[in-house]
Amino acid sequence: MERSYVFNFMGLNFDLEGMIGSTLMAAAVLFLCIWLSRKVEMKPNKKQNLLEYLLDFTNGIVRDNVEDEDAQKHLSLYAFVLFLFIWCMNQLGMFLEVKIGDFMFVKSPTADPVATMAFAMMTLLLSFTFGVQKFGVGGYLKNYTAPVGFLLPINLIEEFTNFLTLALRLYGNIYAGEVLLTLLGDRLAHSGGIFTLVLVAPLAMVWQGFSVFIGSIQAYVFVTLSMVYIGKKVTTE
Repeated sequence: MERSYVFNFMGLNFDLEGMIGSTLMAAAVLFLCIWLSRKVEMKPNKKQNLLEYLLDFTNGIVRDNVEDEDAQKHLSLYAFVLFLFIWCMNQLGMFLEVKIGDFMFVKSPTADPVATMAFAMMTLLLSFTFGVQKFGVGGYLKNYTAPVGFLLPINLIEEFTNFLTLALRLYGNIYAGEVLLTLLGDRLAHSGGIFTLVLVAPLAMVWQGFSVFIGSIQAYVFVTLSMVYIGKKVTTE
């Protein structure tokens, strides 16, 4: 069973696998955005059309789930970058894995619960920030006792469950996809010689295609739920 390479620096533990994967995908997103946005014209070319489609797509997610217009303006770029970043992270392990000895150095960062929890925490902190900006500290805290005071414990538990479900849904889907692909490629393919190798090859290709679809859906679901959670914080029911 492969392990992540963890090193200690100034008393803190760092996961090299997550750092490498995240950095690679951050660079990929930056390169993609720069490449698509070069030579912006009044009559859009194919690259510009693709970029505008992606922006319209993520802006649509924001508009559908966040009623506050001021919040929509601030969340537009966040939703766009979050979708691209998570989508790229989801796909990385389907096509590239680097393993040296017993240590894994490159795979999908979202197959690690720490990474998905970091994304979920960003959404949670943003929801708090927009809620306080909208209603003030006192008004925001009163929302936890709405519509009646005895719901305070339930509303607090809801915050924790929202965080966990947002993070673990993404992690579970991506991790399961990579595990099955590993079982097909490393275990089943070599279990019966050339026969199983030939048999597994098309199955692995089909599963890779399906995993790309699942990774895309999960990126969409994560961004949508993030906007739903933030939208609830800036809306009075």
